[in-house]
Amino acid sequence: MRSCTSVTGWTILCDFDGTISVEDVIDSLLDRFGRPGWETLEQDWRAGRIGSRDCMTGQVALLDMNREELDRHLSSLWIDHAFPAFVKQARESGTPIRIVSDGLDYAIKQILARYGLDDLPLAANHLAPATPPQKWQLTSPFQAEGCRSGTCKCAVAAQASRSGAKTLLIGDGASDFCAADRVDFVFAKHRLIEHCRAAGIPYVPITGFEDALELLPRLLDGSLLAEHETAIPADRAVA
Repeated sequence: MRSCTSVTGWTILCDFDGTISVEDVIDSLLDRFGRPGWETLEQDWRAGRIGSRDCMTGQVALLDMNREELDRHLSSLWIDHAFPAFVKQARESGTPIRIVSDGLDYAIKQILARYGLDDLPLAANHLAPATPPQKWQLTSPFQAEGCRSGTCKCAVAAQASRSGAKTLLIGDGASDFCAADRVDFVFAKHRLIEHCRAAGIPYVPITGFEDALELLPRLLDGSLLAEHETAIPADRAVA
């Protein structure tokens, strides 16, 4: 079994949908297999009336597909072409990497298996067959009390920090906002960039894992963090 001990003093938590994957998996499934009603749940979630766990539980219950159709659809979805090289780089440096997703564990493992990466540690919602007439059901083994997300990324980040290692988060959207406040550094895409900027969170923007490949050695040797610290105005540095 691969050791979870960090040689570099860092551990990596990485979002999946829109970060590792090219597109959001659950959105693609709903567009293709969702029965009427999933859009209303989406609107309720975006308006803040329900949390992501309740939204996804209801949406998964509306998926009208069998296992063969699911697997065929997943086989058409792709990941960032540089992600396998990034995982190789992290492993060779002795830096643990874990996928932390508010998405679907079965889908993530099926997609990553095509790249030989389905052995990566994973925290995600659990997708399983349901009792007919419902075809699929969702459970959330990584939820936390008081958190409305299916996977509480804050709790996972807090657990990672207790190991004594510094934590790098790689993410792209709203499900990563809370965790970004609890890690030591962020490689940010899309909406997460503005959140980190507004909250004063140490981060660098990336467009994909080609950027992350170049940045990781600088993070591990301390130069990237040092650059960020020297860029912080003196009045904020002592705040």
